Order: sequence, then C-alpha cells, then structure tokens
Amino acid sequence: MMFWGFSFVWSKIVFQYYGPITTIFLRLVISSAILYVVVKLLKKKQKIDRSDYKSFMLLAFFQPFCYFIGESFGLNLVSTTVSAVVIATIPVFTPIIVHRFTKERISVLNYFGLIISFFGVLCMIINQDFTLDASPLGVLLLFFAVASAIAYGITIKRLSEKYSSFTIITAQNALGALYFLPLFLIFDFRTFITIKPNFELISALLQLSIFASSLAYLLYIPVVRSLGINKANIFTNFIPVFTAVFSYFLIDEMFNFNKIIGMIIVIAGIFLSQINKLGFQIFGIISKNK
Repeated sequence: MMFWGFSFVWSKIVFQYYGPITTIFLRLVISSAILYVVVKLLKKKQKIDRSDYKSFMLLAFFQPFCYFIGESFGLNLVSTTVSAVVIATIPVFTPIIVHRFTKERISVLNYFGLIISFFGVLCMIINQDFTLDASPLGVLLLFFAVASAIAYGITIKRLSEKYSSFTIITAQNALGALYFLPLFLIFDFRTFITIKPNFELISALLQLSIFASSLAYLLYIPVVRSLGINKANIFTNFIPVFTAVFSYFLIDEMFNFNKIIGMIIVIAGIFLSQINKLGFQIFGIISKNK
C-alpha cells in the first residue's frame, strides 16, 4: 500500500513529460521486462493452461488496462490526495459487488460505511459555496478505476489459487502493455519521440515500474490468496494517508481543511464498513465476562 500510495506522486512527476497513455505503457513494458528476467533467473517459469487464457486476458483487461485508464486520466484532472481517497473506497464497494458472485451476507454497517465514505468524498471535492473543487470527469474516471479494481479482485482470486504471483503479474503486465500499444502508437508516439528523458523522468518511471507495477502486486496477490478479496482490500485504507504525506513533502501539494476532514470521514467510513456482527458479539461476550 505504501508503494501504491507513492505511485500517485511518481505519476504526477511523469505527467510533466508524458501523457497518461505513454506513462502506463512504459511502466508496463519496463515491469514486464524486469519480471521476465527475474522469473528466468529464479527459475520460476510456470506454464499457463490453455483453458485459463481467457481468464488472463480478462484479468489484464480489468487491470492494468481499464484501471490505469481511470486512475491515470483521473489523476491528471484532480489532485493526488483526492485521487487516493477515491481509490480508497475500493474496500467499501468490494463486499457489495462480491456479494453478487459469492452470496456473502452484507451487514447494515457495510451500507452505512458506504454512505459515510461518499459523504467524505463530497467534503473533499465540494467547496462551501457548493461549487466543485475537483473535476467531475476526473472523479468519475477514478470511480471507473475503483470498479475495475473490484472486477480484477474477483478474477484474480481463482487464478491466485493455481498460479504463482510471478506468473500472474508477468502475464497481466505483458498483456496490459499489448492492450495499450495501439493507443500509444496512435495518440502519443509522435510526441514521445520528441521528448528527451532526464534523470527525474527516468527515476520516476523506474520507481513506478519496479515498486508500483511489480513489487506491490507480488506482495498483494498472496494476501488475496490467504485472506480473500474483502479482507485484502481493507488495507487500501492506508493509500490516501501515504499519498497525502508523500505529496506534501515531495511535490509541495497543499490540502485544505475540507480535504483533511473529508479524508478522515472516508477512512472512518471504510473501517466502519468492515465491522461485522460477529465483532459486536465477541465484544459483548467479553464485556459480560468482565
């Protein structure tokens, strides 16, 4: 989550030179190349069954393709802090969406937490005179990224029980790069060849590729495998906290009182949505025993 929190800052730096499509395409190509070398050196190559080709294609379509389109273009229109907080609503939506596939019960607190989190997002993007402090299109794109992340989590759950993290991430990033290749060639290639990379650009791209597109996923997939989607996604609560701190110190992004209060409300809503009846029952039993 720390790596993904940092990714909003690194992306903002790269956006000073490249557009979102070029940024995503390059980070996926670099990540795929690095992971391929690591897999070869560690001899962790794993053959993918033909029956799972469609699942991997779908996985890469949700993330990185759809997710990064929503996140990167949304980030290009709103601040890093607002972006991170909207992305942090993933664990609120996850139980509700997953319920449609797994029939897991959803508590009243899940829905209550969802309402509170939405209110927190509104606090961050609406001024006192009820005008928007953030681009509506940017916020919509970020929520598109949230939906894509949830679909990705549902898809990856089954694959994570069969394939290693290295196999999944290498395949998803390579396929993602292929998805973005036509967009890169059509919209950004002419601009890309005119820009001379400097240390700041190369450094931010490498950090995005190594930490955000490789290591973060390698650490995340085992968590999904062992804890499940709902419990794994609750850790995204930490992303806006990391992003707000990193943005303040690294790119001098200031956030006003509304943003601070909104961030607190969103995170509170997210944690509230994860509390279940069993927790209250256990608490009640302990209290009675005392």
